[in-house]
Amino acid sequence: MAKVQISCPECGAEFELDSIEVGEIIQCPECGVELEVLSADPVELALAPDEEEDWGE
Repeated sequence: MAKVQISCPECGAEFELDSIEVGEIIQCPECGVELEVLSADPVELALAPDEEEDWGE
């Protein structure tokens, strides 16, 4: 399988991964932000939800 070109929506860094899956959480090697894969073709990323946030308060 061909490598997937990724562009971080937070810092704009571009990097490659061997593969991605929808719902997967990846980390930007430049800024360290966690990104959730929303779509694999075309690649669409969003900031991953913060697991430490308490939505009840």
